Amino acid sequence: MIRHLTVAALFSCGLLMQSALAKGPAFTDPDKADPDFAYQGEYAGMVKTSDGDRKVGVQVIALGAGKFHAVGFIGGLPGDGWDKSPRRESDGALNDGAVVCVGERVNTTIRDGKLTLTTKDGNEFGKLNKVHRSSPSLGAKPPAGAIVLFDGKSVDAFSGGKTSDDSCLMAGCTSKQKFGSCRLHIEFRLPYMPEDRGQARGNSGIYLQGRYEVQMLDSFGLEGKNNECGGLYELKDPDANMCLPPLAWQTYDIDYTAAKYEGDTIIAPPRITVEHNGIVVQKDVELPTDRGTRAAPLKPGPEAGPIYLQDHGNPVRYRNIWVIEK
Repeated sequence: MIRHLTVAALFSCGLLMQSALAKGPAFTDPDKADPDFAYQGEYAGMVKTSDGDRKVGVQVIALGAGKFHAVGFIGGLPGDGWDKSPRRESDGALNDGAVVCVGERVNTTIRDGKLTLTTKDGNEFGKLNKVHRSSPSLGAKPPAGAIVLFDGKSVDAFSGGKTSDDSCLMAGCTSKQKFGSCRLHIEFRLPYMPEDRGQARGNSGIYLQGRYEVQMLDSFGLEGKNNECGGLYELKDPDANMCLPPLAWQTYDIDYTAAKYEGDTIIAPPRITVEHNGIVVQKDVELPTDRGTRAAPLKPGPEAGPIYLQDHGNPVRYRNIWVIEK
């Protein structure tokens, strides 16, 4: 697997971006997904190298119609050992029960939940197991004094709130209560949309005070840009791309400090820290005071604002949402 300008790179630079309207199917139930779903995901294990045994991780992205993209990480998966060396990328396809991705130096074969790495001359040097990571804050219970916005029982805390057949909150709703500085926990699940690309693939976002968006997007395996999961939309890339595969439950734990005013004068700008699946991807970032996110319902100002979950036409789902006012 060697990096070259293939599908993942094109995703990030926008050359393959589709419109915001999805073109292909959107799966919300893994039991009803296409056959490719079983192969996509994360793999990790030890391989033999000239420098001794090394841990590696591979993320495999399903691209629809039996096409795949593999991204290799030396040291382990992002957030679990990756040494930040260049990603190793390759493309491949499903054939006769196996996915084979062919790189310049290394071939990757996935069969029966195992990923095998071989050199170009066919020598095997590693076999990785499929792993299913989860956030350490998944299922976190609201502490004493927390304001529960959604616990699966009622959507009364949201204007426009609706639930799906599996009792999850749907996109396109706004909290009735308004907040200033706060800490927030939310769990979200991105749909599996293998035939779509860019901003058409599992797109939503959470807006703090109705002003600043932390993007939600199926950016599994991508480089991690400001318009991808964990990004501050149009403001700052995440420090790491911690996006899990689609249909895995993920978490944001957000610490937001509202702007401070004296009259009409700003004396301190708003700031935000974001943990994505337990890893800090935005650390105490100063937010602008002259504008919010482009599609924000509210402009910057001294008044409190709501939690807004953006509807971008994709079936993103949410659960276990609570807020602690600071």
